[in-house]
Amino acid sequence: MIIFKDEDWDNKIKNEDISVIQYSAIWCSPCQSLKPIMAAFSEKYKDKANFYYADVEEGALNHGASIGIRGVPSTIVFHKGKEVDRLVGNPGEAKVKEFLDKNI
Repeated sequence: MIIFKDEDWDNKIKNEDISVIQYSAIWCSPCQSLKPIMAAFSEKYKDKANFYYADVEEGALNHGASIGIRGVPSTIVFHKGKEVDRLVGNPGEAKVKEFLDKNI
């Protein structure tokens, strides 16, 4: 997974067909348990989407606030910078796979 920074929004996300961003925080246990799941899916879907990890208290602070991240983890699928769907929380690998299969 690529570490997301606020400046990546204009440089990358708005230009990519499919981007998946996991908004998280270092202190969040569900976020940390979701991270390896998302890393595995980033390999599985590497030909279909780019996967990013965004820490809302570090490099993604402004962007996370601007798109209404109210709870972490939040995983959002974007098409050319437009939100397609959002998954809040860590429902486990099977539900994450279902979410990604539906939106990628």
